Amino acid sequence: MKKIILSIVAVVALSFTACTTTGSGSLGNILSGLGSQNTINGLLNMVIGHVTISQEELIGSWAYSAPGCAFTSENLLAKAGGSVAAENVKAKLQPAYQAVGVSAANTTFVFNRDNSFSARIDGLPMSGTYAYEPSSGALKLKMPLFSATAYITRTTGGLALTFESKKLLTVLQTVSALSGNSTVKAVGDLSKQFEGVRVGFELAK
Repeated sequence: MKKIILSIVAVVALSFTACTTTGSGSLGNILSGLGSQNTINGLLNMVIGHVTISQEELIGSWAYSAPGCAFTSENLLAKAGGSVAAENVKAKLQPAYQAVGVSAANTTFVFNRDNSFSARIDGLPMSGTYAYEPSSGALKLKMPLFSATAYITRTTGGLALTFESKKLLTVLQTVSALSGNSTVKAVGDLSKQFEGVRVGFELAK
């Protein structure tokens, strides 16, 4: 039944590709009569800035659980087809991450109250400071080698930390170069396909 509901939601979303992110044409209103509220909320949680996550919720140790993605607006979520598109993006990311070496065992993030953070991506340690803006979900990471802006969205198992796709490629290229793994072409090819989509990592405590 759940798969049927998600399919209906995706079809209806596709039929409203001209909708805007506010007013009666917003995705939230379009979906208001379809499926369970949990299903609708799950879709809207993938929109950056739709759900506010406090810095207190962000603080702690997080481990990679799956590829993550988020949409930059409700309109783009609708155009893409909602949950169907999200699952397709994650399915394409999975083999690319495996090629690079990202796994639950070697990819973690720790955010501290003093705005410092530490992380391991494919086992490569990195650390620096962060600035988080709950209203927009923007998470600015500053490290000695480079800086990056990530975006925080809520998931059923925790949260997703996502980047603009080219920035994610830069991160993975850096990790691969330092670890001696040169298998990043797959991620580079994928980065060209994700217009309006942020990609990264789903994390769980």
